[in-house]
Amino acid sequence: MIRMNTQYAELKESYLFFNIAQKTQAYLRENPGKHLLRLGIGDVSQPLCPAVIDALHDAVNEQAKKESFHGYMPECGAPYLRETIAAHYGRRGVTLSADEVFVSSGASDELGDILDLFDKSSAALVIEPAYPAYVDANIMAGRRIVHLASGRENGFLPMPDDTADADIFYICSPNNPTGAVFGRAQLQAWVDYANRRGAVILFDAAYEAYIEDETLPHSIFELDGARTCAIEICSLSKTAGFTGTRLGYTVIPKTLERGGMNLHAMWVRNRTTKTNGVSCILQKGGAAVFTDEGRAQIRKQIALYKHNAKTLTDALDKIGLWYCGGKNAPYIWLQCPDGTDSWTFFDLLLRNVQIVGTPGAGFGRCGEGYFRFSTFGDPDDTAEAARRIAALLG
Repeated sequence: MIRMNTQYAELKESYLFFNIAQKTQAYLRENPGKHLLRLGIGDVSQPLCPAVIDALHDAVNEQAKKESFHGYMPECGAPYLRETIAAHYGRRGVTLSADEVFVSSGASDELGDILDLFDKSSAALVIEPAYPAYVDANIMAGRRIVHLASGRENGFLPMPDDTADADIFYICSPNNPTGAVFGRAQLQAWVDYANRRGAVILFDAAYEAYIEDETLPHSIFELDGARTCAIEICSLSKTAGFTGTRLGYTVIPKTLERGGMNLHAMWVRNRTTKTNGVSCILQKGGAAVFTDEGRAQIRKQIALYKHNAKTLTDALDKIGLWYCGGKNAPYIWLQCPDGTDSWTFFDLLLRNVQIVGTPGAGFGRCGEGYFRFSTFGDPDDTAEAARRIAALLG
């Protein structure tokens, strides 16, 4: 008889966004015609920039002509896009060879697929509060998970110690959901610890474009020793609006080895076995992100989301609520007022001022008592939400 992966039975019910959807739908049934101000899901509201759209159109037209038609693409990414991304790192002082860059269909896909490199006996460390997929992907693989707590007392930026007894370290900076960003010395401590332990850091850099304090590292490869302990996973979703278009990239140095095996070579074999590469059309669009024109247009979009963040943080400052994030990250993580639990605060905002956010309890035990706002929403809705929050809680 066939044996199934019973680890799926160990997954907790995916109740966070399901419950949010159920609650909002029930509210709208009771209050037809009400407009909800959605600051919950981390999806972008602005369209792809003109430079990307033009490149996508050109790539589609190429597919209509025999002389420019593209069939299968290189599994690890088109050479021109890999070279473009390596040059992007070079502008920040990080030297990569083009073949250390792997083009992907997005960071979420890669964060799960990359676990193929590690035996299930390898324990995974997750800093809580955490993006739920970190935990679920490792449960599916039957892997032991070490939960490292963080909180207001350390700015949601815990440092390594003996409790970090694991082989794979997930670090997301700027962080989802908290918006906290590791400083250079803090991140260097994690790199040093990983090298001492022989661990590997999976560095989720999906939000690095929102860092405005240039003393903060955008890439883990800005740190000494990272090339021997880290994999960096990046996304164009929040940088350039590719949430519905799906494109990202992963950096694995050729110098990263564990247990007598080279992780770069392993990933080449993995991609050439399990994928046929990313669409040539999407890769042409992705390359446009890194042109001078594309970078200028994307900076304007990011500035709009940053303005949303300032609008919200100004309101929180006015009423005196503690929060982190917002300045170097597109998420704002606030402490619920008066000791309210996060789902009660969700209901309060929904019922009284028609605002939808994300309860912190959905990001793990350390998230209880906190609440996440996304700054990716419509600017007018964000401004109205800030006004209502100040009126309700001020």
